[in-house]
Amino acid sequence: MSRAPAPARFSLNQETIRQWSLPELVAGCTAAGVGAVGLWRDPVRRFGVRETAKLVAGAGLRVSSLCRGGFFTAADPVGRAAALEDNRRAVEEAAELGADTLVLVSGGLPEGDRDLAGARLRIADILGELAPFAAAHGVRLGIEPLHPMYAADRCVVSTLGQALDIAELFPASQVGVVVDAYHLWWDERLPAEVMRAGGAGRIVSVQVADWVTPLPEGVLLGRGQLGDGSIDLRAFRELTDAAGYLGPVEVEIFNPGLWARDGEEVLGEVIDRYREHVA
Repeated sequence: MSRAPAPARFSLNQETIRQWSLPELVAGCTAAGVGAVGLWRDPVRRFGVRETAKLVAGAGLRVSSLCRGGFFTAADPVGRAAALEDNRRAVEEAAELGADTLVLVSGGLPEGDRDLAGARLRIADILGELAPFAAAHGVRLGIEPLHPMYAADRCVVSTLGQALDIAELFPASQVGVVVDAYHLWWDERLPAEVMRAGGAGRIVSVQVADWVTPLPEGVLLGRGQLGDGSIDLRAFRELTDAAGYLGPVEVEIFNPGLWARDGEEVLGEVIDRYREHVA
């Protein structure tokens, strides 16, 4: 059965259908009328950054984001230097892909460390070197706050307010924030912080997935299909619209159940759910 093209602002994050190779991703998105994709560094590097850039551009697709840079919280000089070097490479990759945004997952606490505030200061310290480098390559950095359950091992930036406090140390043209429904829907301060971000031109990406329970062991792969959980996704999207963000809305779902299915079927379902619950 033929379908209408995907909504204009719809972007498919590569991890939502991770069972697809990059050529399959591009072919599937082209067939479905999807205009933008969010890419991940590991599969891009396996396929080849230059080859990916040619493939995506040749299909007329826009790269709405590249994920991920970050992991800035190492307390030792060697770890800090390694993080900075890896992020410089990520910036160069984003630039070659024509990505609007490099998404930053800031990193968790180093082993044995319990100083959240100190870890956040180290993020700002590295960004002081990375942000001008990214700007010189035409890449904007996006700090993504993750749900507090990830604070220990993955991201000490847990709220949009914390992300903005760091981003605002730098020009808005260099550093913004990623607003992800899965990570932020629970925060009563979200409306005010989204308006704060939008008013300053700091929203560089909006992402959606649903919150379903019970969460799986390990919690990383527990994102729900749109409409299956607790988040008012349309209200979330309307909030970011009201704040002035009118760019792509990426569907980013980490879910082994979706990965086990036929990719074309999953994409059709995701687009239908996006129309019903987000657009």
